[in-house]
Amino acid sequence: MGEGVDPTQMCQRLVDKVAQSKQLMAITDPDLLVLFEDWLEELEEEVIAIGKTSPPLDAKMLVQKTGLSMRGATFLLSKLDRERKLYPQHDK
Repeated sequence: MGEGVDPTQMCQRLVDKVAQSKQLMAITDPDLLVLFEDWLEELEEEVIAIGKTSPPLDAKMLVQKTGLSMRGATFLLSKLDRERKLYPQHDK
């Protein structure tokens, strides 16, 4: 890694992503959003089940077990950890 992080660029990228997300929401069929949300929920349940049988679960293992990209696996693990769904007894 070794590179520094420019907070200004990071914030700008985040603002750009939010704007893009709002644009996509405006043109996306609500039925497709429901399907996506259902798929994501099923994927989360699968990851939680894997985490119960193979703790501690890391992104590399999740890639191997689900076929997700490394970026997708990292995002999903982070999301589940933030929501305390993966290891609910774990206090921060």
